[in-house]
Amino acid sequence: MSRAPRIAPGTRREIGLVNAAIAAVLGKAMGTAEPPHIFTTLGRHRGLMRGWLRFASKLMPGGKLPRADTEIVILRVAHNTGCDYERRHHEHMAPSTGLPPGAVARVADGPDAPGWSARHAALLRAADELHADGVIGDVLWAQLATHLDERELIELCMLVGHYEMLAMTLNSLRVAPDEIVRSRPPKFVRIAEARR
Repeated sequence: MSRAPRIAPGTRREIGLVNAAIAAVLGKAMGTAEPPHIFTTLGRHRGLMRGWLRFASKLMPGGKLPRADTEIVILRVAHNTGCDYERRHHEHMAPSTGLPPGAVARVADGPDAPGWSARHAALLRAADELHADGVIGDVLWAQLATHLDERELIELCMLVGHYEMLAMTLNSLRVAPDEIVRSRPPKFVRIAEARR
């Protein structure tokens, strides 16, 4: 079976000047060799992409959950959905969020792997339960509520749901992973995240 993209990344003319500019700026922030395929592909549906970006930015990087928590959840969703695009990008971004050494690789081992804090193990379980059942059970909900406030609990559900949806889209469109050429985010991204 061919793994060629089902919908090719669009050119500036095909995605429009605004989406092309967004893709270029986000490519610089993400450290990719060219504008990221996620934006040049989804940009073919111009208005939908911009609406999605406004929503997505409220979860990451602009959410209430600490960035390390967000990255653990996103990486677990990428693992659960087999989304190579999400996994590669977030493996690249996660170390700059303060995750302890080895945490990024350990996400694939799941919540029962040694080394997780109770909070991080509960977040991983939440991603797994939502993926498998579409709902967080009462026992896990009670555990999560000892670590997260109401807004963070709402955000956690939306975060998992959003990245599941995105993984389905990326996998179905067969969006090819990008070449990442910079090992850490540029200074303006690190400053913005530090101000959160």
